[in-house]
Amino acid sequence: MTVTKNVLAVVSPHVGGRGAGAALASVFPGQARVTVVEATDEDPAALREAHVIITGLAPVTAEHIAAAPELQLIQCASHGFDYVDLDAARARGLLVCNIGSSGAEKQNVAEQTFALMLALAKQLVPAHTALVDADWALPRLQRSITELSGKTLGIVGLGHIGEEVARRAVAFDMRIVYTGREPVDAETEARLGGARHVGLDELLRTADYITLHAPLTEATRHLLDADRLALLKPTAFVINTARGALIDQDALADALEKGALAGAGIDVFDPEPPTSALRLLRAPNVVLSPHVAGVTRETLVRIALAAVQNAGAFVAGGSPRDVVSS
Repeated sequence: MTVTKNVLAVVSPHVGGRGAGAALASVFPGQARVTVVEATDEDPAALREAHVIITGLAPVTAEHIAAAPELQLIQCASHGFDYVDLDAARARGLLVCNIGSSGAEKQNVAEQTFALMLALAKQLVPAHTALVDADWALPRLQRSITELSGKTLGIVGLGHIGEEVARRAVAFDMRIVYTGREPVDAETEARLGGARHVGLDELLRTADYITLHAPLTEATRHLLDADRLALLKPTAFVINTARGALIDQDALADALEKGALAGAGIDVFDPEPPTSALRLLRAPNVVLSPHVAGVTRETLVRIALAAVQNAGAFVAGGSPRDVVSS
């Protein structure tokens, strides 16, 4: 006998809203009854009856979990899962999954990482702004324009995305150091140009570019605080396409304003969208983008399919992958 599962698909307006949610609902297996909303508590009855919540960056709080007595699975349509209250989910024995092993976002996040690195190295933003203002800035900018070739790239988190960044770094003739809980196998290190596993502090002291690809947890919140930022060389650049709260944003602004860092490329903020009070908006030598690293047309399709396939396996009676609540 086929058992129907109630699925609450929460798709915030800034990632497509009801239109994207309707497309997502259409590819669920027949055992699913899908309700599409733009906020988790928009339809209290649907939340109360939901066996599965699939969320595209919309928060799932302890209050939402308490209001959903039938809930069994929360499926995040992203690599990140910091917008779900994991403690509340664990207390209920709920499964929380991301799409980590799918690699759905890795291509564009890696491309955005390099877009920010190249924009900083080549001073593209000040060069463009100067030309628009009829300022031939070559004499001034040429002193700070640099190359990626021969530089050391420090990757914080060599998972699916970090490895994709490393592959591109090899093509740019960069040296690679990385940090994480465990080193990858020797074959992978060799394939990535002889990448070396080092401690975080050593990585920060030696790298010319530091790029963050770690999940946001209580252990990684403000991973780069004032003390750790002080370890970086004054010629170093920081890139963040992971989660805004991995960096103490005020400490980063301090370092940039004092000239203790060469620059920063930031795609993610805490909170999002940032308020006008964010000092990074006015800091020198920054390139900013509005969390676009995972939202190309191609990426969104892969993300949606990965999330639906994983939740769909659960709806059909199977075991989902990428459980992050254990």
